[in-house]
Amino acid sequence: MFRRAIAAAVLSTVLVSPITAQQAAAPNPAARPTLVVFITIDQMRADYFDRFKSQLTGGLKRLHDEGAFFPQGFQDHAITETAPGHAATMSGRFPVHTGIVMNTKGVNTPTAPLIKAPELGASPFRFQGTTLTDWLRAVNPQTRVLSVSRKDRSAILPIGRSKSPVYWWSGNGTFTTSTYYADSLPSWVNAFNARKIAQSYAGKTWNLLLPASAYPEPDSVSIESLGIDYAFPHEMHNDASYAAQNIAGFPWMDDLTLAFALDGLSKLQLGATPDRTDILAISLSTTDAIGHRFGPDSRELHDQILRLDRALGVFLDSLFTLRGEKNVLIALTADHGVTPFPMLRSKIYPNQDAKRVSIENAMLALRTRLGDAGVDASAVDFEDGVLSVVKPEAFTNAGVNAEQTLTSFARDISQVQGILRADLLSTLAKADTVHDTLARRWLHMFSPAGPMRVVITLTPYSYWYATNYATHASPHDSDANVPILFWGAGIKPGMHPESVRVVDMAPTLAALLKVTPLEKLDGVVLRQVIR
Repeated sequence: MFRRAIAAAVLSTVLVSPITAQQAAAPNPAARPTLVVFITIDQMRADYFDRFKSQLTGGLKRLHDEGAFFPQGFQDHAITETAPGHAATMSGRFPVHTGIVMNTKGVNTPTAPLIKAPELGASPFRFQGTTLTDWLRAVNPQTRVLSVSRKDRSAILPIGRSKSPVYWWSGNGTFTTSTYYADSLPSWVNAFNARKIAQSYAGKTWNLLLPASAYPEPDSVSIESLGIDYAFPHEMHNDASYAAQNIAGFPWMDDLTLAFALDGLSKLQLGATPDRTDILAISLSTTDAIGHRFGPDSRELHDQILRLDRALGVFLDSLFTLRGEKNVLIALTADHGVTPFPMLRSKIYPNQDAKRVSIENAMLALRTRLGDAGVDASAVDFEDGVLSVVKPEAFTNAGVNAEQTLTSFARDISQVQGILRADLLSTLAKADTVHDTLARRWLHMFSPAGPMRVVITLTPYSYWYATNYATHASPHDSDANVPILFWGAGIKPGMHPESVRVVDMAPTLAALLKVTPLEKLDGVVLRQVIR
């Protein structure tokens, strides 16, 4: 009753286009679902479902209570960032096989300019292989797909190289795409952008959804938000262009993304006929923005999850009005989790031994040793805890054994306080990856034959020194543990305590839809969820 009341109210506002009687006539239940909705919540820790369960009343609660839920789901790779996490969702393959290993080595390229937007272009030019979209189209070329997000990489990577309608948010206050997908925006996107919904939030205030007494988290933690505007209420500047540029940091961005997704579903007639199964991929990015700014311990994060829950409740009610819930299959997960601020001793997460780690002196010493040996210092590069050899010929020309040099570096660096281990990938290739979780996750990230040579793992909950906001990207469970959930047509509901991986989701969906992946997958079918 609560969900229906909210849905009715929202459907009459600017957030969702009015539903006509013809659109509302849902098709009869099909032999298999006519629509797969794949939802990725950026930076959604699995424990949020349990932590906030007593206050969930909307979509998160419904999917959790009525679906097949795995609280021990994992992104089973080492660099738990947005790009590699999204690439794993509907491909069923680890980063070592999708080619998407870091955010900085993700989708951005000047070769695919954006349409009516100023940011750097984007395309799946680095993505390797296929996804569920391709497997469905191999059976039925008429399969329709729509992927939307606030972030470019989050909209692009779930469907791989497929040239389908893919849209993401620009700071100019519009949804856009790149020339990889189209030469111009379709009329329905232009019409949605013309409503200037983001701009309408100028001067609005983000306040608590529930009474302050419902939030146990303190609201006066100055380390949050870089010490600026770290307590409720949070006000949006009254300038419309500012609101369009900064709505990404407010819960309203999820409302906007879901409204756009519903509008696209309606205009493109996704899931409208029983002769095909269409895909709607939605990535909701606001939890990530708020989590980075305020941290997972914050009152802001708590309120964001409650608002996300209500927004998904509205979305599901609208979706089922359009398509009929018996025709819809929903999958939900996250691209990564998050670790609390290391300089803030958490009352929720065990980060009491967290360190802030710098290896600046060790890197300087390495480059000095290389220079003294006649090896150009630019022959190595360090990023995201990984030392790469980008110019192997520099070692060869100087007569220096790169493996011995890197072995010495790894041994020295492992003595730095806050570093758990430093490994050569060539050594990890011989590890017991059943019992050595960290070795397994690094090998799911990179091939030992590639340029990435030494991988550094910090102690649990520790951070690289230069980072002054809450973040993720480690191979530890705090960043890797994400929810995995299936709901709807063909799903057997229940709570599943066993550990599973995000790469298991695509093969499971393929089995449910009776389509065959076009290549070998890293994931397996989770048969326990299939009715």
